[in-house]
Amino acid sequence: MREVWDVLVVGSGIGGLCAAIAAAENGKHVLVLTKTRRVTESNTYYAQGGIVESGEGDSVELLEQDIIAAGDYLNFREAVHVVAEEGPRAVDEYLVEKAGIMFDRGQDGQFDRTREAAHSVRRILHVKDTTGKSIEAGLLDYARNMDLIHIQTGYVAVDLITNCHNSSEYQERYRDLRVLGAYVLVEATGLIEPLFARAVILATGGAGNVYQHTSNPVGATGDGIAMAHRAGCTILNAEYVQFHPTVLYHRDVKRFLISEAVRGEGARLMNRDGEYFMARYNSELKDLAPRDEVARAIFQEMDATGAGYVLLDASGMDRSFADRFPLIYEQCQSAGIDAPSEPIPVVPAAHYFCGGVKVDLLGKTSVPGLYAVGESSCTGVHGANRLASVSLLEALVFGLRAGRDAAKRTEGLSQILMDSIPDWIYPSHEEDFDSKLIMNDMQNVQATMWNYVGIIRTRKRLDRALSDLNYLSHRIQRFYEEARVTRDIIELRNMVLTGIVITQAAIANSQSLGCHYIS
Repeated sequence: MREVWDVLVVGSGIGGLCAAIAAAENGKHVLVLTKTRRVTESNTYYAQGGIVESGEGDSVELLEQDIIAAGDYLNFREAVHVVAEEGPRAVDEYLVEKAGIMFDRGQDGQFDRTREAAHSVRRILHVKDTTGKSIEAGLLDYARNMDLIHIQTGYVAVDLITNCHNSSEYQERYRDLRVLGAYVLVEATGLIEPLFARAVILATGGAGNVYQHTSNPVGATGDGIAMAHRAGCTILNAEYVQFHPTVLYHRDVKRFLISEAVRGEGARLMNRDGEYFMARYNSELKDLAPRDEVARAIFQEMDATGAGYVLLDASGMDRSFADRFPLIYEQCQSAGIDAPSEPIPVVPAAHYFCGGVKVDLLGKTSVPGLYAVGESSCTGVHGANRLASVSLLEALVFGLRAGRDAAKRTEGLSQILMDSIPDWIYPSHEEDFDSKLIMNDMQNVQATMWNYVGIIRTRKRLDRALSDLNYLSHRIQRFYEEARVTRDIIELRNMVLTGIVITQAAIANSQSLGCHYIS
């Protein structure tokens, strides 16, 4: 007899953990899966800057205005209002009180709030420059102490199971589409197993690793976006890929983010000629302009000067750089950069996917029983460009909402229906695993996306990208069907599909807005 979970959560970042916690608080048995061996590995873990709460002179309306202005007014205002109204309370209740996150405080005992680009006030809570790591650890400890939550590492979701697509009972193809669970690769055994649940919540993170240069960990390969797309979900706003302006430029250090909070504390960008240049691109906000503007400005300065990077000068900060940003300070020192006495070389890199699986205000997708939260979802909160430190807040709010709603699902899965779902069919003659071929195809996808679907786009580049990605997709799919399935092959298949989805969305939208800039 096949086991049925009340809720299956794919991903263990802030969105997935909050969804699991909310469902368990409502009496449901929850299985949380992560494809990594280390359960904390996620985009959440690497978030440096902080999470929005509220500040002096702040209000729901002011936070809404800042989110919408940064998003170039493409935001879904109802979703923005939900985050602005519920977010600060959720931070206090779930992160401060329940998870016990020790956000930094001043000598007066009050939270030491910081400010980042395009925020009107100092409203961001932080733990030095390792905020995400602290949030992840606190939520994980809280979740592990809940008897109804079970966490599995090294479980790689391959595809969603639906009645119409997977049942061997042909009558099911005529019934309404619904999700039943997921096929999952258990890396310890190398076998793919069907897992069943009344509700499935995708919390798989973003797609930064689709690009050659990214701040994301290697596991950010667009898995949830690709799986939901194959299951028939709408992917919304996929053209809006946010590039973080400042990732450390160093031969031996990859994917290390220099938090926007460094500029929030007074650091300034300058080109290789020693000129502070942001006033030429945004005379009012300068170095605290929205991320899309800063990333394009850096890209253009690099192009104009022929340099491979620009410099971030933190020498004018009013507070100790080493005390406020100990992780960044230590990383710079280990790389031979004596910050803040000398400027930090930085470049833009793919950072945040503003689009994702289209969901409603409860995190529900168009497929009954399927939810999406966090960076893999599109609530409409971010519009065309994400406001700094709002992503963790959105994942917190909508993770809780999705978990509570998933707990209300009472529709059962009959044993007859589950028995109609076949076991995974392995190729009769599996090809040998060839890491060189997979790595080469991954690099081709990443280079294509970086060169043709990057910070500044043209119609010719986008057309070339789609042609190249479609060719790669056919070859990768054939290899996937014939080879022994591994995590690398699963991720490669998801990467190329996510790249195609992004490129098609970019081609369909001729209007430059936010993160989607057409030259």
